[in-house]
Parts: sequence; C-alpha cells; structure tokens
Amino acid sequence: MTDLLATLYPWVKALHIMAVLTWMAGIFYLPRLYVYHVERGQNGAEEPAASLTVMEWKLLRYIMNPSLIAVWLFGLMLVATPGIVDWSSIWPWTKAVGVIAMTWFHMWLGARRKDLAAGTNTRTGRTYRMMNEVPTILMVVIVLSVVLKF
Repeated sequence: MTDLLATLYPWVKALHIMAVLTWMAGIFYLPRLYVYHVERGQNGAEEPAASLTVMEWKLLRYIMNPSLIAVWLFGLMLVATPGIVDWSSIWPWTKAVGVIAMTWFHMWLGARRKDLAAGTNTRTGRTYRMMNEVPTILMVVIVLSVVLKF
C-alpha cells in the first residue's frame, strides 16, 4: 500500500491542490452571497431574491461539499505517504489545526445557509463581512505551515 501511495504521490498532491482551490473559492464567495441576501431584505424594502437562495444551496451542495471531501481524502492520502510528513515538526500540527478550523467554518456556513433559507437568520451583513476574513487568516496559517515547514 505504501508503495502505491508513493507512486501516486504527484497525482494525489495535484488533486489535493485542485480540491483546495475549489473549496477556497466557495468559502470566500458564500459569505459574500450571505451579505447580499441579508442586505437585500433589510427593513422589509426588498425580499431576498429566490435566486440567491438557490445559488447558496448549489454552491454549498455541488461545489464546496465535494471539494471538502476531496481535500480531506487526498490530504489523508498525502499524510499516509511515507516520508512526506515529519510528525516531530510543528508544521503538520499547525496545518491540521488550520484545516480543522476551516472545516468548522464550512459547517458554520452550512448552518447559516439553513437559517437564511428558513427566514430565521439573526446575523447582519457586517457579521458575514467580518466572518469572510476567517478563511483568509486560516489560509495564511496553512500555507505558511506547509511551505516554510517551521
């Protein structure tokens, strides 16, 4: 099995990077859709467009969720490849914390989508704008961990 992982390493790494890019695109875009959704319905001035609800659902269901699964699958395959991770270093642990936090953020976004769809959202556009900074901070931690291997 370890020989197979070593042979497939370049492919697994490439697929992992592609999945991360796709996942991050969704993670950056979905909170922005939430801002539009919330702000279009403020003060009863305008009903949130049904298209926003559909866009949010499709982005999460068809792009972000499969990407999340692929990131974890290919990431775990990379971790299982002999000689790739030095567990005595700090970097795999900081990356792991960053990825777990990013996964939590993904789940948080999913819960907020349900609130918006049900009309029970209690958060403001400002909250979603601020939360949109979370994945940027986590991305910096993850990338620096992997590239600098501190």
